[in-house]
This record gives sequence, C-alpha cells and structure tokens, in this order.
Amino acid sequence: MAIVLRNEGAKINSNINVTPMVDVMLVLLIIFMVITPMLHPGVPVDLARTSNPMAMPDAGRPDAVILSVMRDGQMFLGSEIVTSESLVRRILDTMVTRADKTVFIRADARARYGLIVGAVDDLRSAGVDQLGLLTEQRSFIASVTREP
Repeated sequence: MAIVLRNEGAKINSNINVTPMVDVMLVLLIIFMVITPMLHPGVPVDLARTSNPMAMPDAGRPDAVILSVMRDGQMFLGSEIVTSESLVRRILDTMVTRADKTVFIRADARARYGLIVGAVDDLRSAGVDQLGLLTEQRSFIASVTREP
C-alpha cells in the first residue's frame, strides 16, 4: 500500500492580480481627459498674462455671466455668439432676475483695445454694476527674462 501525500500549499497563488486595478485606472484617465477641456466656461481665449492677478472665484460658478472677446472681434456670451446690438438686450434679459449684476470679461490678449472698450460700454449701458477682467498668472520664467 502506498501513502498518498497531499500538497495543498502548492495550489495557493500568492501573486496579486493588478489587472482589474489597471483597467479602472485607465477608465478614470480617459474620463478625466475628456472632461478637463470642458471645465473652462465659454470659448477658448488666449488670456492676457499678468504678474499679480486678482483671484475671482465667482467666475467659476456655473451661473456666472462671462463675455468672451476674441482677437478677430467676435463676442460670445457664454458659448453663444453675440453682436454689440444683441449684447445689450441679452444682458438686460439676464440681469433682470439677478441680485448680483457682475459680468466677467475674458478678452484675448491680442484683441483690439477698441473692441473691449466697446463691450465694456455696452455692458455699462445694460446696467452691469461690476466688471471682472479675467487674466492668467504670468510664469516666473517669463517675468524674470522680461527686459526693462
């Protein structure tokens, strides 16, 4: 008669299976890559860069009124294109029910000064109390290498 020995420990797999974790991480990466460009409200604008920008956290609210002025002269209220004539009417309609009459302007760094002044004048004639000019922080390297 032979003795049968069992080796139960040989069947145990002590390796960690990381495949499900990698799958979840890749799905999250794809989701964040798709969502991140949508976080900026309105149309893409090359903002002016300043050394000491003022923080405007209210501009990030979902109900914030943002006017974007492009370098070619087009204006967008949110993501809809507006003209100078329709801007006043649209702002009046928007501001009727709001207690906070603040509009944020995202002007392209290469937009003509006259376009921005005209937009500010239109906003003031529509009864806007507060204006915010949105800018970006100038990088340290660009401010150090700037010549006087």
